[in-house]
Amino acid sequence: MAVTTIDPRTALVVIDLQNGIVGNPGVAPHPAADVVERSVRLADAFRGHGLPVVLVRVTAAADGADAVSGRTDGASRGRSFPEGWDVIVDDLAGHPEDITVTKRNWGAFYGTDLDLQLRRRGITQIVLTGIATSIGVESSARAAHEHGYHVTLATDAMTDLDPETHRNSVERIFPRLGETGTTDEILEVLAKSRV
Repeated sequence: MAVTTIDPRTALVVIDLQNGIVGNPGVAPHPAADVVERSVRLADAFRGHGLPVVLVRVTAAADGADAVSGRTDGASRGRSFPEGWDVIVDDLAGHPEDITVTKRNWGAFYGTDLDLQLRRRGITQIVLTGIATSIGVESSARAAHEHGYHVTLATDAMTDLDPETHRNSVERIFPRLGETGTTDEILEVLAKSRV
């Protein structure tokens, strides 16, 4: 599905574009630098139209005390992270009008004030970008859909740890949650809706 419209009250929500995640060389199909550059272009356009930009970052206590409980097959406890791994990348940081949300889960809604921040501003639609497509972005898109937001996904402004999981999200999951498009397509619709 193509991007049809950008609501008058739309927010850009950028997932986990922070030092420790963007610095991971093993992402695909888009290099992390391209995801950052496209997210910056979207953020600049949103700010230029007076629309909110939400920068979501994930963090964890050094001792793992705030780790999500539950049994999994994948190792997630006992990991330590270097100093500054959870800092938003410089290319996106430094705009005092932006909203920063800190999460400790995959998705940006559960356990955060994201929904409150959006509702207080009358937001009806979100545009999502970030890393990783099938984890933080997809979890946030699912929750946004469940919360009743119109969801738009900038598919070339996200990437994953595996190109197949990215493809699965983009081709099978996202069309059921909202509209998908490239950064340029979203910018074109944004420009037309703001004239």
